Amino acid sequence: MVQKKVLVTGGLGFIGSCFVETLLKKGYFVVNVDKMTYAIRQDTDFEKYPNYHFIKKDICDLKNLPEGISHIINFAAESHVDNSIHSTEAFARSNVLGVYNLLELTRKLPAAERPVFIQISTDEVYGDILNGSFDENAKLAPSNPYSATKAAADQLVMGWGRTYGIHWRICRSSNNYGYGQRAEKLIPKTMKWAQKGWKIPVHGDGSYRREWTHTEDNCMAILLVMETGTDGQVYNISTGEEFTNLEVVKKVLEVMGAPTDLIEFVADRPGQDVRYSVKTDKIKRLGWQPKMTLDRYLPVCRKLNEERTRNLPPGKKRRLLNIFKLHGTA
Repeated sequence: MVQKKVLVTGGLGFIGSCFVETLLKKGYFVVNVDKMTYAIRQDTDFEKYPNYHFIKKDICDLKNLPEGISHIINFAAESHVDNSIHSTEAFARSNVLGVYNLLELTRKLPAAERPVFIQISTDEVYGDILNGSFDENAKLAPSNPYSATKAAADQLVMGWGRTYGIHWRICRSSNNYGYGQRAEKLIPKTMKWAQKGWKIPVHGDGSYRREWTHTEDNCMAILLVMETGTDGQVYNISTGEEFTNLEVVKKVLEVMGAPTDLIEFVADRPGQDVRYSVKTDKIKRLGWQPKMTLDRYLPVCRKLNEERTRNLPPGKKRRLLNIFKLHGTA
């Protein structure tokens, strides 16, 4: 069997790094392009794999694609909604112009040498829905600059596909959680702030609802789309585990043994979405079944932190805690 070469962009970030590891363990040759922003993980050990090559580069500045790649999986993106509201330029550049550049580089290759373009999108491109769930044919109605730039990228992918014959697939995932997530996101932020005894801000009355998917489950779904998905198709990815933001925060506080009076209700963010929910029949027809639940993950995460930091010399404990800070358990 000929070893396939796959280009992953943003492969040092939270979800991208999990996917890179998944590919490496399955024997794919991975070319990882990442510009190494504040959001990268510091604890990866990909260099130990002979089937790995790293390129430090902004996807907007790439001039050529690596030779012989079968797929591009584009994780590279700015992803924090609050950041997008306060400063939009980085989101337009990375999430729109970066995708444009990758599509143009793909288009310029001879048709027989073009890789399949897999865009990693988000369920937020649909906007909110009070009842029911969006399927993949629902109209896009983003509510904030982050989701608007992701929706724009999806449209670019589709337009370049129809006009230039580029083979594409799009994955739209619900909220992710798991190892490697930064403490600017709800679950790791709550863990970190609860441990420090800080007030934990919750928008509005906490009733806004989200679906939650463990990052490893998400990456297995993306792998299925890469290996067995159909060109020109969108795939929603979600476990269907739906909770209010307040329910999630309370779950974390309970696991941390922290009081609920740490919760502090704050004003809504502009363009606040009430509820996200997507149908996942299509990805399940490819054979995907999620394995992790939020209730199972949270105590394991807490226990892991306790066990690994118990009775360690101070120097080793500090270094370990620095690693745990990346995914919010310290």
